[in-house]
Amino acid sequence: MSTRPSPAPSVIFDLDGTLVDSEPNYYEAGRRLLARHGVPGFTWEHHTRYIGISTRETLTALRAEYGIATPVDELLADQDALYLELARSSTEVFPEMRKFVERLRQEGIATAVASGSSRAAIEAVLAGTGLGAYVTTYVSADEVAHGKPAPDVFLEAARRLGAAPGDCVALEDAAPGVAAAQAAGMRCIAVPYVASTADDPAFTTAELLFRGGQGEFTAQTAYDWLSGAQPS
Repeated sequence: MSTRPSPAPSVIFDLDGTLVDSEPNYYEAGRRLLARHGVPGFTWEHHTRYIGISTRETLTALRAEYGIATPVDELLADQDALYLELARSSTEVFPEMRKFVERLRQEGIATAVASGSSRAAIEAVLAGTGLGAYVTTYVSADEVAHGKPAPDVFLEAARRLGAAPGDCVALEDAAPGVAAAQAAGMRCIAVPYVASTADDPAFTTAELLFRGGQGEFTAQTAYDWLSGAQPS
């Protein structure tokens, strides 16, 4: 007597640095914002410390670091405006990630985005890159109590998909995101955006790790692994 195969897990993507190479835009928006507030010379290296952290939490930390008096909500609105201007015109999708998203859609596998970006930024990127035709469920860290590395945004994405967390696989590029996925009870495919972070202890908990980042990631390898990672 044959048994029906288990359905494939739902897939929840981080957006920035995972699906799209938006970090240069976030860096430039942050650099311009800080310059407006009398902080020159904000470097890419400094920016990389905040990859994987929500925009609100990043600005809260930078505001304290540089003694900026402007309220966080005002800084967030200004940064979003700067970022959206850049995002609408110059956001690139990682080619193999686009192939992966398209394959998942072809196979009828449910997908969502769980991001530390604002909802407006998520919508702009998905629309501008064409990914919105494939991924229609998305959650911003602004919609939950705590951003990554807390699990809230992943748990809310699973809820909106109607899936149990244990039946989901998360894709992440940063250690806080991998930690969030694990805290949510999800398996994780990790594709480090910053290669030097691949040895971070959080990445060792990922069920599938592409140590070489996007240069190593392939849609076929990820799909083959996913096909064998049936829900628990």
